[in-house]
Amino acid sequence: MSNRERWGSRIGLVLAMAGNAVGLGNFLRFPVQAAQNGGGAFMIPYFIAFFLLAIPLMWIEWATGRYGGRHNHGSLPGMFDTLWNHPFAKYLGVSGLFVSSIVLIYYCYIESWTLGFAYFSLTKGYFGEHSITEMNSFLRSYQGIESGHFDGFGTAYIFLLITIAANFYILYHGIKGGIEKFVKIAMPLLLVFGVFLAIYVFFIGTPDPSKPENSVWAGFAFIWNPDFSALSDAKIWLAAAGQVFFTLSVGMGTLQAYASYLREKDDIALSGLATASINEFVEVVLGGSIAIPIAVAFFGLSTATMIAQGGSFNLGFVSMAVVFQDLPFGNILGFIWFILLFFAGITSSVAMAQPVISFLKEQFNFSHRKSVFIVGAGLFFCVQFVVFYLKYGFLDEMDYWAGTFGLVIVALSEVIVFAWIYGMDKGWEEINKGADIRIPKIVYYVMKYVTPLYIGFILIYWTFVDAIPILLMKNQPPENVTYLWGARIMMVLLYAGFTWLVYKAWKINKHKYNYHNV
Repeated sequence: MSNRERWGSRIGLVLAMAGNAVGLGNFLRFPVQAAQNGGGAFMIPYFIAFFLLAIPLMWIEWATGRYGGRHNHGSLPGMFDTLWNHPFAKYLGVSGLFVSSIVLIYYCYIESWTLGFAYFSLTKGYFGEHSITEMNSFLRSYQGIESGHFDGFGTAYIFLLITIAANFYILYHGIKGGIEKFVKIAMPLLLVFGVFLAIYVFFIGTPDPSKPENSVWAGFAFIWNPDFSALSDAKIWLAAAGQVFFTLSVGMGTLQAYASYLREKDDIALSGLATASINEFVEVVLGGSIAIPIAVAFFGLSTATMIAQGGSFNLGFVSMAVVFQDLPFGNILGFIWFILLFFAGITSSVAMAQPVISFLKEQFNFSHRKSVFIVGAGLFFCVQFVVFYLKYGFLDEMDYWAGTFGLVIVALSEVIVFAWIYGMDKGWEEINKGADIRIPKIVYYVMKYVTPLYIGFILIYWTFVDAIPILLMKNQPPENVTYLWGARIMMVLLYAGFTWLVYKAWKINKHKYNYHNV
């Protein structure tokens, strides 16, 4: 067994894990989900799902990763193979490589938009676009969806290249010298910028005295005052459960990859809780205190809700960019907001690349440099389809099947393998090995019974309510169908490619694995 790279410090590990969890979803997706699902009413099922789904899954993934790392595995195929002595186990783990890779492909492009808008803020590039309609056209023109301010997506492409280069520069320098060193700078900056903007929002008050109902306090009230009658709507519970998968990046294979670089007796109980706490602070306190309150203060509750209904980009890019033009030093504030989003994005995207990099190094004995180059080249090739076919729903199709539905598939697989096949008794011992805190015994039963049932219900509900209609392309414009099939073909080919690589890897390395041979 080769000597694996290790985290250099506990603070580096916690910040890296927190950076993996803290992403664009904390600042863009969370406030939109809250606004679309009744504001305060959303927070009750959100916290229930957080404690019954996210926290148990987080500890399971940390334990799975640390256990797999002891057998020189930094990706789910090998980790599942160590937990389950069955030929199918490694193929079940292919889903972890697939989900993280697909999400990385389109996530990097979205991440690059934040860098572009940070630049436009400093240079006042979007200043003059004073309405939601005008700013939406500016964004769509930047993305190449429609003509207008930009001639095609050339400018967006430049920022995409810079973003990809930044990601793989960090990854090239490894776990300790690259990721850990970067997050020690990026995460504190992200927190400082987030706290600064959240405090600034408090002093905005009521921008238009003639409209006293439009204030940041009305925005906070919308988020935190629950309408208990809305809790009877199952969609709110499902939306909340879906958000917690995003909020801790569970079901993606990234937490396990990072945890594989732990030592056998390194604590995961307290460290995991620390990363979850940082993530929740960023999402609920900061993410919930910026975009929605500002939108309500400047546009009113009904308009802010309508903007949120238009999606994460309308709220985070369009409305915020309009507001910054009406604030003192708005270009500086805009830069802080969008560079904050960029830091949140890049600390997550480097984590998404890690499972495949680890897989290539460990299973094919590739050098770190070669592995990073292969993953970077693969990302560069695949992202072209997202860039060129964005307006036809290419990104949305990938996001649903990998970034939404796929997360649930991976999460259900790992909780079944860990709690029922490997065994909850052994799993509980693994979680508590070297622990700095004592996890309450009730979590044992939540992991074994409640979490898999909860995930199973989500999977069944989404299959019949969302997945089947989306699979059949109901209500899709005819001009999009060909491109959506293209997205599906690309995803199928990638999944088949990962499956073949796993087959080849175990054929090559069967002499190394005394726990299972092909």
